[in-house]
Amino acid sequence: MSSISNSELEGAQLSVSVGAAVEQAPRKVFIKSFGCQMNVYDAARMADVLAPEGFDETTRVEDADLVILNTCHIRERAAEKVFSELGKLRELKDVRADAGLPTKIAVAGCVAQAEGAEILRRQKSVDLVVGPQNYHRLPDLLRRADEGRGGIVDTDFPVEDKFDHIAAARPEKTRSRGISAFLTIQEGCDKFCTFCVVPYTRGAEVSRPAAKIIREAEELARAGVRELTLLGQNVNAWAGEGETGGMWTLARLARRLAEIPGIARIRYTTSHPNDMGDDLIAAHGDDPALMPFLHLPVQSGSDRILREMNRKHDARAYVDLVARVRAVRPDIALSSDFIVGFPGETEQDFEDTLALIREVGFASVFSFKYSPRPGTPGADMADHVSEPVKAERLARLQALVEEQRQAFNRAMIGRTIDVLFEKKGRHPGQIAGKSPYLQPVQVDAPEALIGQVRRVEIVAISTNSLFGRLADGQTEARA
Repeated sequence: MSSISNSELEGAQLSVSVGAAVEQAPRKVFIKSFGCQMNVYDAARMADVLAPEGFDETTRVEDADLVILNTCHIRERAAEKVFSELGKLRELKDVRADAGLPTKIAVAGCVAQAEGAEILRRQKSVDLVVGPQNYHRLPDLLRRADEGRGGIVDTDFPVEDKFDHIAAARPEKTRSRGISAFLTIQEGCDKFCTFCVVPYTRGAEVSRPAAKIIREAEELARAGVRELTLLGQNVNAWAGEGETGGMWTLARLARRLAEIPGIARIRYTTSHPNDMGDDLIAAHGDDPALMPFLHLPVQSGSDRILREMNRKHDARAYVDLVARVRAVRPDIALSSDFIVGFPGETEQDFEDTLALIREVGFASVFSFKYSPRPGTPGADMADHVSEPVKAERLARLQALVEEQRQAFNRAMIGRTIDVLFEKKGRHPGQIAGKSPYLQPVQVDAPEALIGQVRRVEIVAISTNSLFGRLADGQTEARA
């Protein structure tokens, strides 16, 4: 989670004081998102909802008439970090008020859902609190705030489909989201892992109908998007109404989205091992648009800890599942999540986790020290692991997975792979893109290739990037 720094705040004070006499521009909104990719998607949708209300996005918080913190409750001390941000924003709000520039502050997302009115109690400068299921109501909530009705909290789980409202509010000409874009297809979770707040902040699992997803994907493709990442708290549990009736699975949806002109690549995240159906496994071998990169969280390699986490699978089932996926797509790269120091975790439990990592092999990993979330069963468990032990175990785990990540990257040298170019590179004359395995790739090539998939020979690596050259004889863009 990044923050609004003191230097940014000082710059904002100077900017506001100098510009106070200047005629006020159209209303500006600054949206700061924390945490998961779904929050990035949600932030873009908030901007879509607010655009017809006369709000333009700004990257300068000091220019904003409306500041939205789009929050995440997964990381450690998430709520306290939000309150720290709000303290800085309160100072900025006061500075702008002295200059005759009113500012509204909104807290959205999962911390908003979890904390509700407590946010208003602790930080009086906040004007409204809105949960992740209700951001389509932002225009009405802001009007109520403008009428001076006091702090507003909207964290109910509505009956209406927020995505219908978002689609209706979006400007006729979809703004470009770049070459790659997120697309939410599923929200909520029914798994109730004992460490997780998602079922309480995002609600039960809901799958969007295929027709609505396809329409949004077509809009993105017309705006220049070439790669779609399908999002959901349990995205591979998606089971939505098909385009012409019946129920579809994620595998069928991915195949249909790959048929949209301009869409070259499909990814999805985050998955649960128990929702990897046979057809989805087969799709990784049959569908060339489905990228050979799978984020499949396991959380622990200890069967005892997995039971305590309520994961409903064991370590051997996970290893066997990976083997089935690799049987149809041998070059697939695996990513996962690990929680270190779950209540009651012994040294042997942790060694079981390291053993699983060594057996599976990962291209990348997200790993965290366990931290209790109020209201979850894990928070009330006995035998919490001490912070020093958690820190030491996390360091050992991260050292192991970093070895695997670097070995995976080194193995790319000399290979020729498809790269989707997305933007200018770090240096003049360079463009940057992504490998099929989600690695950043830098190539000396003309900017005209941005948006195209080209064959690239990898010649070198750095800590976090690959470097390559266009393959000889490649003269036509690859779809």
